[in-house]
Amino acid sequence: MSKLAENHYGKSHVQLAKVKRRADHHDFWEWTIEILLEGDFESCFTDGDNSKILPTDTMKNTVYSLARTSSAECMEEFGKELAASFLLRNPQVSAARISLAEKAWNHLSANGKQHPTAFVQSSGEQQTAEVAAKRNAAPSVRSGFENLLILKTAGSAFVGFIKDSLTTLPETTDRLFASSVRARWNYSSPNLPFSALRSRIRQLLLTAFAEHTSKSVQHTLYAMGESALSAVPEITDIQLTMPNKHYLLADLSRFGQDNPNQIFVPTDEPHGTIEARLHR
Repeated sequence: MSKLAENHYGKSHVQLAKVKRRADHHDFWEWTIEILLEGDFESCFTDGDNSKILPTDTMKNTVYSLARTSSAECMEEFGKELAASFLLRNPQVSAARISLAEKAWNHLSANGKQHPTAFVQSSGEQQTAEVAAKRNAAPSVRSGFENLLILKTAGSAFVGFIKDSLTTLPETTDRLFASSVRARWNYSSPNLPFSALRSRIRQLLLTAFAEHTSKSVQHTLYAMGESALSAVPEITDIQLTMPNKHYLLADLSRFGQDNPNQIFVPTDEPHGTIEARLHR
């Protein structure tokens, strides 16, 4: 006889944009939200009894209704409010997980100063957050970002690796180092200045990348994670994923030209993928 081991359900890709109209400027946020609920839903699976099922369309509507009254000015705080709302209104729900991603809209500059009501998206970077809440327990908060494109043209080498009959990669002491970084970190408390900490962690990671003399992607990834953990006691761990975006030195010898490490061919695929989690 089959038994239900575990289950969850919810609503994905809920799109939310919000304007906060202040006296001298406006703030604008655009979030994509996923809601997943766990709880006493077995009868729906086994007997087709929907009496304990909150429609996913209602979950979507909850996002917009709560956003209207919410004072949250960052994803983490809104995720906490949303998780608490589902637990409060649905006794059959034992846990709620809210995942959020933010498109980065910044005030654009016009005539040498920041425009109060006009915005620009300057990159494909997305800020992310996840709030997990269980009934009668404090929520846990995880933040991060993804698709942060970074590159440096010096201070990167790759030598001393295994060479066998299938190795064609030459050693290099001066290569381009590019990656699309994904970072995730867990906070030690659900009540922290999340926006300020996010900015600080992001800057620490970028500074470490820029200043580190790299012997490999792994070597620099560790230095970046170590920098964040050392400087920010409010986080318990950090996970970094750093694909190695290859820039291959172009062969100009067929044209009778040299190439003193100046002309490269960007390649998207295939690429190496390096991932690690650092903790205290």
